[in-house]
Amino acid sequence: MRSLILLGLVGFAAQLVDGSLGMAYGVTSTTLLLAIGTNPAAASATVHLAEIGTTLASGISHWRFNNIDWKVVAKIGVPGAVGAFAGATVLSGLSTETAAPVMSLILLTLGVYVLARFTVFGLPKGNLGKPLRKRFLAPLGLVGGFVDATGGGGWGPVGTPAILASGRLEPRKVIGSIDASEFLVAVAASVGFFVGIGSENIDFAWVAVLLLGGVVAAPLAAWLVRHVPPRVLGSAVGGVIVLTNVRTLLRSDWIDASGGVQTIAYITIAVIWAAAVAYSVREYRRDREHETVEAVEAELRRRSGEEEPAGAPN
Repeated sequence: MRSLILLGLVGFAAQLVDGSLGMAYGVTSTTLLLAIGTNPAAASATVHLAEIGTTLASGISHWRFNNIDWKVVAKIGVPGAVGAFAGATVLSGLSTETAAPVMSLILLTLGVYVLARFTVFGLPKGNLGKPLRKRFLAPLGLVGGFVDATGGGGWGPVGTPAILASGRLEPRKVIGSIDASEFLVAVAASVGFFVGIGSENIDFAWVAVLLLGGVVAAPLAAWLVRHVPPRVLGSAVGGVIVLTNVRTLLRSDWIDASGGVQTIAYITIAVIWAAAVAYSVREYRRDREHETVEAVEAELRRRSGEEEPAGAPN
């Protein structure tokens, strides 16, 4: 019973983070399942089965808050489903230990870029509103779906930073679109796991508890991403990406850092991340105050023009 309660809380927390930042449900949940001895294929299958419900609930919630670009969902979701099915069917005989550090290095680079760009410059507006091309989204979906199925998570960490870095879609719609398209990925991966390993290694009680926690958190997460300022949200997402992928790299065979080195690295990143978010909050408030002053001045000029005497010279 205690394990089920813990899984429910993990499902709630993971979906709260995933729904508001566009990543981490699969990574968080799979990590816990692996820690208690579940084999990788069964752990990933369990999480993806739960994600069928959580991503559906999350997608509906984001849709209600107008956080979704359906064109992006179609362009990235279908290739993502293909990649997820392929990844699920080969997971039993595939080791991602070598590929994980390479992917983490790429994601870390994107994470540093996103963190710096949103913290220093705020929401990128130069490309905002420009369409995201299928030639960009389709390969991204294929890679993200494959990594998600083989690693038990990765759809958000691959898709969210790449689309954020393009600067063509505001953060809340990036997150909403990634969460909505993940439903297709979860369904395809689950079908692939049933084909590859069957259902005998899957604990459906765990699936139900993870699902319940995620469904409860989904509406709250969708509301949260709708109301958090884009600049602050971008800094928060960037910090998650950096911290997650530095952790993977430090624990990989490439580096194999000691516990002390890892602790120092995590503390350093956490301090920088907190400072970045605090700076973004301060700059956001300053920008809002500036916009308010400009709006008041414009209104005063408008009223002054309306009150000008009819016979006054031009």
